[in-house]
Amino acid sequence: MAIRFGGQTTRRRPWAIGLVAIILGLSGARAPRSMLNNGLALTPPMGWNSWNHFGCNVSESLIRETADSIASSGMRDAGYKYVVIDDCWQVSRGADGVIVADPTRFPHGIRALADYVHSKGLKFGIYTDAGTKTCQGRPGTYGHEEQDARTYADWHVDYVKEDWCNATGLDAPTQYAKFRDALAKVGRPIVLSICEWGHNQPWDWAPSTGNLWRTTEDIEDKWPSMLTNLDISAQHSKIAHPGAWNDPDMLEVGNGGMSDTEYRAHFSMWAIMAAPLIAGNDVRTMSTATRDILTNPEVIAVDQDSLGAQGVIVWEPTPDLQVWSKKMRDGSIAVAMLNRSTVPAKLAANFWRAGLHVGSAQVRDLWQRADLGTFKNEYATTVPAHGVVMVRVTPAT
Repeated sequence: MAIRFGGQTTRRRPWAIGLVAIILGLSGARAPRSMLNNGLALTPPMGWNSWNHFGCNVSESLIRETADSIASSGMRDAGYKYVVIDDCWQVSRGADGVIVADPTRFPHGIRALADYVHSKGLKFGIYTDAGTKTCQGRPGTYGHEEQDARTYADWHVDYVKEDWCNATGLDAPTQYAKFRDALAKVGRPIVLSICEWGHNQPWDWAPSTGNLWRTTEDIEDKWPSMLTNLDISAQHSKIAHPGAWNDPDMLEVGNGGMSDTEYRAHFSMWAIMAAPLIAGNDVRTMSTATRDILTNPEVIAVDQDSLGAQGVIVWEPTPDLQVWSKKMRDGSIAVAMLNRSTVPAKLAANFWRAGLHVGSAQVRDLWQRADLGTFKNEYATTVPAHGVVMVRVTPAT
């Protein structure tokens, strides 16, 4: 969604994005003093969110149909479990201060909708804002933290995304901690997703407050935007661990602004970074190609590996060619060879450089879902333009 500062909507500009990346790079990442230990999100959350495709056009029927499709399409079985309504579900507060859902769009109320989602073997998520109003001008949670937390628990909510619009003069660590503490009192396990776009250096404080935190501004369904969010979130790899994740924003896979090759790269890079995998497409009408990208079990396994390591760049022969490596619980490594350029390019992944200190290793292609054989010292291949080759490298027996 558009970002607001002090109630003013602003559009991101390329030079501003670059400046943010430079500032974040210079700031570094310090280990937080403490960690949130609510036992949730021990692997990066997987699910679906309404914003990227539907914006404010949310309704009870949309969420029901989406839950049906996630259950029937194989997405639920692939690991997607949170169905999250973003902004615009709420319209006001009652005389008692309780937040009110749009009675026209949600005629049976949020609790009934949550229970329907649960009946499909899924979990239910909702959206709020730490400020006085949401980004679309609906009631925010400021001053109602404990009341809203109780309401969401009564509605059987499992996941809350909390935005940062209309929060001028407020302190982000303080406001998000208030909602964290409120959720801790309600007796229901609820994942807290912090969404302040990386403006308040969340890598310094958010791991003690939420289960995931946005490191970037909103993603767009464009190749340059995806790369920008990738580059920014990659700078904070040391902070990620089970229960606490850097969030480069939701997936755009299937929304039409990129090619399937680019979407495979997008999905691969989010997996190598141990990022939350929150789909943002219309799953009711998605193509077979989109479904196959979103449900690839071997790429998902990289993202969901219980070690919880975030992948890092281990080799960058040119600014457009990168080799990323992610340590896995079983001693193997996942490697993503990313070609950011507009022409195919040959790229080699050196095993030693990638963190596997062996002479020979077995290589499996995760998109072909095929064993490629045993290789000595490195694996080299041609990577398509705006594409990725993703492999799992295991010491040869």
